[in-house]
Amino acid sequence: MPAPTSRDKLAILADAAKYDASCASSSAARKDSSKSGGIGSTGGMGICHSYAPDGRCISLLKVLLTNYCQFDCLYCINRVSSNVKRARFRVDELINLTLEFYRRNYIEGLFLSSGIIRSPDYTMDQLVQVARGLREDHEFQGYIHLKTIPDADPALLDEAGRYADRLSVNIELPTVKSLAALAPEKNDGRIRESMSHLHGRIAASKADKSKRKPRHKHFATTGQSTQMIIGADDTPDSGILTTSDRLYGDYKLKRVYYSAYSPTPHPASELPPAPPPLMREHRLYQADWLLRFYGFSLAEVIAGSNDGMLDLQIDPKLAWALAHREQFPLDVNRADREQLLRVPGLGTRSVAAIVKSRRCQRLRLTDLARLTNQYRKAKPFIVTSDWQPGSLLDSRNLRSALAGPPLQQDLFQARS
Repeated sequence: MPAPTSRDKLAILADAAKYDASCASSSAARKDSSKSGGIGSTGGMGICHSYAPDGRCISLLKVLLTNYCQFDCLYCINRVSSNVKRARFRVDELINLTLEFYRRNYIEGLFLSSGIIRSPDYTMDQLVQVARGLREDHEFQGYIHLKTIPDADPALLDEAGRYADRLSVNIELPTVKSLAALAPEKNDGRIRESMSHLHGRIAASKADKSKRKPRHKHFATTGQSTQMIIGADDTPDSGILTTSDRLYGDYKLKRVYYSAYSPTPHPASELPPAPPPLMREHRLYQADWLLRFYGFSLAEVIAGSNDGMLDLQIDPKLAWALAHREQFPLDVNRADREQLLRVPGLGTRSVAAIVKSRRCQRLRLTDLARLTNQYRKAKPFIVTSDWQPGSLLDSRNLRSALAGPPLQQDLFQARS
């Protein structure tokens, strides 16, 4: 049997990497391991899209060094007991593949993770060798995101941070109990120790204000992130968001990624028979953004949840606004930024545009339509120089009108 080519390996290892959400958007298509069998559904041959801190969309080669793994995490398609086709890149092979894609402008960077082989230290060293080879031997200037191994020697994590723009340590599951039940080889304490170590190194690097400090003094300049599997256990959304809120507070993470549990072939009895609704993943991302960018507290986000679960029919900000109608309508020409951020349909960019525009003129409804593409969702909650929602805000049909398709929003069109 001929040895697999780099392309053969890429088909396997790029597909195996798609279950890691740590560099993807929340609008990605559903992943189903039970149907793919672990191979053959990457489509773009490992090229995924992520977002830089400045909002730019960047293309990354998203791949595993290997999908061999000595761990037996029940929810993972690459676990040691899983019957999937295996492959492994050599360090030089993956470096050359990355450079080839980069030089052809297929990608702007690399997202690299791996199964655990031999030992955590050996695996982490292999990942570091790829990053070091790209940076030092080939002067690679693209973006690098490395998924670190929590049990690895902190010295290896330190070296990884000198070459990678971002590091991540997966928290895996929202509770210690679930981690022990579904990923028995992993330890919550060691995961958090690694997060704490990276947090300290990142903070120290930022504190060094030297404008021309050498590369080895830069450390993971875009911070660290983590990923949490949702729907593999019975933790409600309130519990998931509580864990995320603590992670943001304790380790100053840039982002928590939520990945809906994907069924695997021959699933263990401890796992649910079906994946959670993909909308649940989306609502968690929306709630997460309310915590990070919109000034909402954890208690406010989960207060209206039903048995700790976010409403799948409407987004969390709209759910809060409908439960607090007494705080509306807000005059877009007078309300401060913090108040406007709580208006359904208004995002951070549209609020910034409103605050800037109203310095020069009093805003009308047509101006609002120009500044946000979701102004119809905002209409019941705002006042402009030519618009008053009147009894619309108190309408019993408001929730169904806002939750429904665009045609149901004629309720607002008639009053404009």
